[in-house]
Amino acid sequence: VNRGGILADGASFMKNGENGKGITSRWYPQTLKKRILSIAEIKTKIKFIAGDGFEVCEQNYHRNDAIYFIDPPYLKAGRRLYRYSAVDHEALFKLASKLEGDFLMSYDNTEETRDLASRYEFAIQPIAMKNTHHAKKTELLISRNFDWFLY
Repeated sequence: VNRGGILADGASFMKNGENGKGITSRWYPQTLKKRILSIAEIKTKIKFIAGDGFEVCEQNYHRNDAIYFIDPPYLKAGRRLYRYSAVDHEALFKLASKLEGDFLMSYDNTEETRDLASRYEFAIQPIAMKNTHHAKKTELLISRNFDWFLY
């Protein structure tokens, strides 16, 4: 990942970014430090898998002790932001509905995304965000429910 999840050519740490601060214009060093140290405390409980997300979920759907974080390319801006943006979003929502463990998906806040979530009876939670141009927007967190996440 080069910059804020954006994998398109031209996104990198070396760009000047907003206000000439490079990547620090989006990610704040002290915040990142706290997050990294928090992750370090639970690192033995985390397994990162480099591979096809669909295959990993299919192989592990029965695990109720797993929590899945699913961050696909956005429906609307995916082609512009990512080198690889071809995802069958309907199939992804169907697969998520089969997962026995909890999951959290992040998506762009579009009518199509909300329709998919509604069709599979998933809960949605809009969250505020700013893009690289500091425009205020919302993206969606999607899950079967948020009881496990918001405790």
